[in-house]
Amino acid sequence: MSLTVSVVIPAWRSAATIGRALRSVAAQTVKPLEVIVIDDGSDDGSFEAAESCRSLMNGIHLSVIRQENKGAGAARNVGVQSARGEWLAFLDADDEWLPTKLERSLAHANDATLIAHDYIEVKGGQETHMDCTRHLTAAKDPFTALMLRGFIPSITVLAKRADVLAVGGFEESLPAAQDYDLWLKLLSLPQARLVMFPEALSRYYVSASGITSKVEQRRRCSMQVLMRHLDNLSSRPHALLAAFRRVLIIHYEALAAHRAKGDALSALPGLICLPLDLMRPMAGLHGPGLLLLHGLAVTLAYLWFSRGYYVEKISVFSQFLARGLGGG
Repeated sequence: MSLTVSVVIPAWRSAATIGRALRSVAAQTVKPLEVIVIDDGSDDGSFEAAESCRSLMNGIHLSVIRQENKGAGAARNVGVQSARGEWLAFLDADDEWLPTKLERSLAHANDATLIAHDYIEVKGGQETHMDCTRHLTAAKDPFTALMLRGFIPSITVLAKRADVLAVGGFEESLPAAQDYDLWLKLLSLPQARLVMFPEALSRYYVSASGITSKVEQRRRCSMQVLMRHLDNLSSRPHALLAAFRRVLIIHYEALAAHRAKGDALSALPGLICLPLDLMRPMAGLHGPGLLLLHGLAVTLAYLWFSRGYYVEKISVFSQFLARGLGGG
């Protein structure tokens, strides 16, 4: 029996690009069962632009659903609920697939929970092959590797609809990183299996208005995702070290993004939050008691190694106080 695929495309103010995305689906060498576009409260004619593409779909059923603006996670969940296919494929309205994306992905469908691949980043007219698969190839534990790097873009993914429903779909309270959160939930399922292969079969177009351009929002959401999955991480080797590494990676990526935008001052809130963010996983994994003990130990160690400095300052202050009280 052939495998059926439903393509889910959230769209918000995507009138200029939704046609490109839908044409890339229509050009697939293996046709999906259907495409579901969810217009998330657009005010630029995105709904009408998607509807106008019906004649281009090469027999693929196209559904266009309109809802009030609730965010990408909520829009994708509407598509998941409406889908009839066994597998779900996700595409954003401003990106596109290469023609063999579904064919090559379905070739890896046996016993897989989650299927993904590399992609092409298009920025300023330049195309770069983004090698995501290397993170999994070098990993002993796919869950920990994904937790550390978040290396799976939604436009590369195929996932079983039943599994996505079983874990509750996309977390709608997260304005960013909902896909990263969902992949971690899927890999938390018993006998979950992640398959990645090193072919770049999707094009991701970098734009200033894209969700990944909202650097501080993404940093905060990435921290929320880490805390949401600490319980699963805690059962794995070196959990606290992995959590610390993830915090540092989140902050490094935010700093690099701010620098790339030429806006280094915007990185200050993140740098101020870094010490607290490093302590949050410890409290989550080992409880507030150990966190307090750790803080006390660090404070005492600091005071011990700085004792000469403080002895000198106390001595000077005492002399000043004695002179003042003595009237001299």
